[in-house]
Amino acid sequence: MTMARYTSQELAGGTPLLIIRMLDNPVALLLARICVALPFLVAGTTKLLSWQQGVAEMAHVGLHPAWIFNLASLVTELAGAAAIIVNRAVWLGAGALGVFTLIATVLAHDFWNFAGAERIQQMNSFCEHATICAAFILLTVVSLRRPAA
Repeated sequence: MTMARYTSQELAGGTPLLIIRMLDNPVALLLARICVALPFLVAGTTKLLSWQQGVAEMAHVGLHPAWIFNLASLVTELAGAAAIIVNRAVWLGAGALGVFTLIATVLAHDFWNFAGAERIQQMNSFCEHATICAAFILLTVVSLRRPAA
């Protein structure tokens, strides 16, 4: 990676060159992609290896037939995570996981239907999942950058 892709104005904007080099390199970006994709990789693998538990989870949130939703969830989670990690069709993997996360969050963390401490816990989970959706947007934008010629 060359610093030629950064203008002098960007470099003068306050970010030390050392920080830029530490964060904007292939290894750091791979680690970031793995971290964002890891919960979905684990969840999809768990749904695959513990099929009945995955089906029970789908039934618990009212999705029927539960086995179809379990299959669709695990395929989305595994394929989306793989696309992000290998940095191919990130827009598709991140988009699929973003939509999946949004739908799952509304179904599973409906804080507006709770009161007291449970409401706060559900609202915190809801906000954390919204943050993950924002991370998908950022991953997509980063993946679209092209190195300077």
